[in-house]
Amino acid sequence: MEISAKTKLCCLIGDPVEHTMSPAMHNAAFKELGLDFVYLPFLVKPEQLAQAVAGLRAINVRGFNVTIPYKVDIVPLLDSLDPLAEKIGAVNTVVNTSGSLHGYNTDAEGFYRALEVHGVKLEGKKVAVLGAGGAGRAISYILTEKGARITVINRREHLARAQDIADMIIKDLGKPVKVVALNNLAEGLCATDILVNTTSVGMWPHSGDSPVPAALLKGIPVVFDIVYNPTETYLLKQAAQAGAKTFGGADMLAWQGALAFELWTGLPAPLDLMRRQMLKTLDKTSGNI
Repeated sequence: MEISAKTKLCCLIGDPVEHTMSPAMHNAAFKELGLDFVYLPFLVKPEQLAQAVAGLRAINVRGFNVTIPYKVDIVPLLDSLDPLAEKIGAVNTVVNTSGSLHGYNTDAEGFYRALEVHGVKLEGKKVAVLGAGGAGRAISYILTEKGARITVINRREHLARAQDIADMIIKDLGKPVKVVALNNLAEGLCATDILVNTTSVGMWPHSGDSPVPAALLKGIPVVFDIVYNPTETYLLKQAAQAGAKTFGGADMLAWQGALAFELWTGLPAPLDLMRRQMLKTLDKTSGNI
């Protein structure tokens, strides 16, 4: 790829960003389609978020992704929101149109597409969602919209965030949502059909951590961990040993990235290429990114 004064910039902001596979995916896709774009990751500290967004606007980036921990905090810094992002209250993709920043949420649809690929049905299923951050909000919403009955589990000191998700879903979809504190995890996982981890627990470099004790995984048929580095987290290893079908975050990452790509370029994304490039990069680095 040749970088010039005409090259359009897309990027990622978050903390941390060292683990990200987004540059590998997007730059491969740009090259495949012959687009004069480049994608870079930028580490942004909490006290610098507003300045960073203003800077991205000022240098006229085409768009950017938003990752942990800013998917909710980014909302008031944008000019407008897509209806789904507005309902969810979390943004992971931003498009810059002539200096106006418009926020989208491709996490929700990306997660659902990943489930569809594996033939997982949601109607009537009881789903436990671990975490109440930006990804947790998006996933909880799409799960409920598609017919699942959800329980949101979060740390007691941040239980208000889980209750906020419940209130949002009740207001918009009219469906009940159970909220459980993490110290009552056994209660939250009782009779669960699907467990979804939306936290960063188990992400490299803390690959030996799991948000759920192995004993509580017995009897849960499906476990989905949105962490993609490593591709098989410790939670997924324990769940597989307990007899569950397990799915990692690679498919969700590829889908949400493809949807973001299409928003920035207006072109169909080469999804298979993006997923292969992501996995190739992960294999090459063996989790040490």
